[in-house]
Amino acid sequence: MTICAIATAPGGALGIVRVSGPDAISATDAIFRGRTPLAQAQSHTAHYGTILDDDGTILDDVLVTLFRAPHSYTGEDSTEISCHGSPYILRHLLALLISHGCRMAQPGEYTQRAFLNGRLDLSQAEAVADLIASDNAAAHHVALSQMRGHFSNRLRDLRDRLLEMTSLLELELDFSEEDVEFAERSKLTDLATTIQTELQRLSDSFATGNAIREGIPVAIIGAPNVGKSTLLNQLLGDDKAIVSDIQGTTRDTIEDTVTLDGYLFRFIDTAGLRHTTDTIEQLGQERALQAADKAHIIILITEPGVPYPAITIRPDQHTSCVSSTRRPPSKPSPAWVSTTYANSSPLPSLATLPARSSSPTCATSKPSTKPTPPSAAPSSLSATASRATSSPKTFASASTTSQTSSAKSPRRKSWATSSPTSA
Repeated sequence: MTICAIATAPGGALGIVRVSGPDAISATDAIFRGRTPLAQAQSHTAHYGTILDDDGTILDDVLVTLFRAPHSYTGEDSTEISCHGSPYILRHLLALLISHGCRMAQPGEYTQRAFLNGRLDLSQAEAVADLIASDNAAAHHVALSQMRGHFSNRLRDLRDRLLEMTSLLELELDFSEEDVEFAERSKLTDLATTIQTELQRLSDSFATGNAIREGIPVAIIGAPNVGKSTLLNQLLGDDKAIVSDIQGTTRDTIEDTVTLDGYLFRFIDTAGLRHTTDTIEQLGQERALQAADKAHIIILITEPGVPYPAITIRPDQHTSCVSSTRRPPSKPSPAWVSTTYANSSPLPSLATLPARSSSPTCATSKPSTKPTPPSAAPSSLSATASRATSSPKTFASASTTSQTSSAKSPRRKSWATSSPTSA
């Protein structure tokens, strides 16, 4: 059966109608008038002409591109009709094609036919949807690489290795009574180890690809009133979260996305962690801990004299300790404090930070006389996230810098972190 559908988004200056199937060329030829009939044209050629209604009325001037099987996206005879983007023209064009034997395509049916006709394998077919939905450079790169067969090639190499190992084992079994060795035991062991390593690498890549598509989750964790919501607003450039001197203002998680250096980050503001008997606040703290558990990166905010919250950090998570300081009321200019996460080495498995401490394990240096501009924060944090996706078993200390205006509320905080060598 020949199918047809609009291939472009509504509202544009131009529209494209795709036709695919055994009667695609004849159905298009029945309503198209150009210099040469499409039935006599070569594949991969474009033809200018007009679309005629059943009564001979001109509907629109169009450009028809012709693809003959099997050299088309679906592997079938196909045409693409480019016309003006008027909704009336597109609807009427579809009606004309349906009257000449076509039917409307189902969602994803073009890619389904490409898969069934051997033009795409399953991983490439799945990558088509990811490529269409990609909204940042990293997601686009991953989807395009998969659609061009990078993932399929890795699976093909893995299959060849498995067949090699199977053949060697079958030879050994068939001639087990003979005093003949077809494969060294060390070779079989090395081959099995290589296969296992590649399978684990492919399995681990799922979480990375999912984070790139949906946004790398970054949880902002800390005690109440240390500046978590202020940091979120600074990163987003918008007053997304309410900032107040009242403890427990944030009861639920607040999140939004930002694209930094081609990567999509999903920043999550959470409720402050402290001992409380308030039932609603306890629910908010449970959600904060859940967000920390699911995050790939944790920004832990604290300030001198505030108890260090207890949170469990997995070895595959990255942490950055940021110390905030209140701006003294007598000074109109922002206060800048440079801090470094003292324990920058990888933490042990399921390491838990101490439940109570008079101050965080951050080294504090003198205020900087020339603070780094706020624009430096996104690029530095993006570099940290890039390391997080490429090396999930190591920790990275992010270098983030934020500045708050002196015209804002005294509740505002200022942050700056430097590399370990500057402390």
